[in-house]
Amino acid sequence: MLRNAIDFGVYVLLRALIAVVQALPIEACEKGSEVLATLFTRVLNVRRRVVDDNLRQAFPNLTADERREVAWQMWRHLFLMMAEIAHTPRKIHETNWKQHSHIVNQELFVRALLAGRPLVLISAHYGNFELGGYLMGLFGFPTYTVARPLDNAYLDRFVNDFRGRTGQYMLSKTGSGDEIQRVLGRGGILTLLGDQHAGKKACWVNFFGRPASTHKAVALFSLGNDAPTMVSYARRLDKPLHYEVGPEAICDPRAPDFQLGSIPLLAQWYTDHLENLIRRSPEQYWWLHKRWKGQPPVRKRQAADAA
Repeated sequence: MLRNAIDFGVYVLLRALIAVVQALPIEACEKGSEVLATLFTRVLNVRRRVVDDNLRQAFPNLTADERREVAWQMWRHLFLMMAEIAHTPRKIHETNWKQHSHIVNQELFVRALLAGRPLVLISAHYGNFELGGYLMGLFGFPTYTVARPLDNAYLDRFVNDFRGRTGQYMLSKTGSGDEIQRVLGRGGILTLLGDQHAGKKACWVNFFGRPASTHKAVALFSLGNDAPTMVSYARRLDKPLHYEVGPEAICDPRAPDFQLGSIPLLAQWYTDHLENLIRRSPEQYWWLHKRWKGQPPVRKRQAADAA
């Protein structure tokens, strides 16, 4: 009972905060994001060591001052992303989405979406991945996203209402295997995050030159269903609510030159392309989460080093 009351209180507080953010012009939210970024990086030092260690490992040539600047830009991006999500239902809709998104590689993108085959879309904690799913619905392509439910049931329902507003359906990270197979079996679009730590018994890949575990199921969904796999992204451009959207790369198990027929090879392929995206705009990646944890078993570590 107490936990339920606390969860509801947090939900009410968040709804009130969102109402305030929605009442402000997006330009004011951008300025506020800069103030909060300064507070989090230069006053409170929130997760400073984690962020700095991640940046030092990923970009060893950056100076300490340059890492601090990327950290500040990252926090600014995260707070602005939250404000954008609050504004999106009122600002972006069926008649004006072209004013807010620039689709790159449009022919390749649309051809894959209209092929009538199951499609696996892989993204990362990069850019505004929540807006990416929202836009896919506006484009006319409903998607099914695998994610862990939030511990707060009120917040989970609220967030999923936003995600499902344009046709993005959520599948639980646990216990949804049969539903995922039904989605892929009828030629649906499955979206996943490909940069999540999956424990020691997962598939190990090289990510920025360091071993990182990733879920085997991500590649297994593609290979087990003969499904094309696309690395996609939504990267903010020069101002809020303006994004570049599209595929970074795509592979097809039916292609005559397909050479990614194992889980480790396919996992490394999409990880490499996610890394390429992040290198282009490192400030739009979530460096505050611990992507690298532990070490793979000896045999897997030797295989990753040789890749």
